[in-house]
Amino acid sequence: NLQGPRYVSPAPNGGFVVSEECGDVKVFMSSRKLLCSLSSKYGHQFGNPAGICVDADGSILVADEQRRTVHLFPEHGAPICLVSAGLRRPTGVACSSFGHLFVADTGENSVK
Repeated sequence: NLQGPRYVSPAPNGGFVVSEECGDVKVFMSSRKLLCSLSSKYGHQFGNPAGICVDADGSILVADEQRRTVHLFPEHGAPICLVSAGLRRPTGVACSSFGHLFVADTGENSVK
């Protein structure tokens, strides 16, 4: 079911999330069955989804390398663009237990 898997992140429900190169982000249940694709569920078009993580609320965060953005996809509601400027090539994301977002920017050799 995957087209060029790139990054994987565990999800709070025992499942996991996978980004696909130049494609989509897919959410799987703990049984490894596909739950949904973010582009289908939210009507969102990715450029090149890269790093992904899931926060304490179960929201999925995605770094889009091509569009130079980071979006948050809540379990319910519309996607929210968290970062739309200041990134050259975001490739990784991580969430801390304190609510901080870390973005690895390969284009600037830095973590923001």
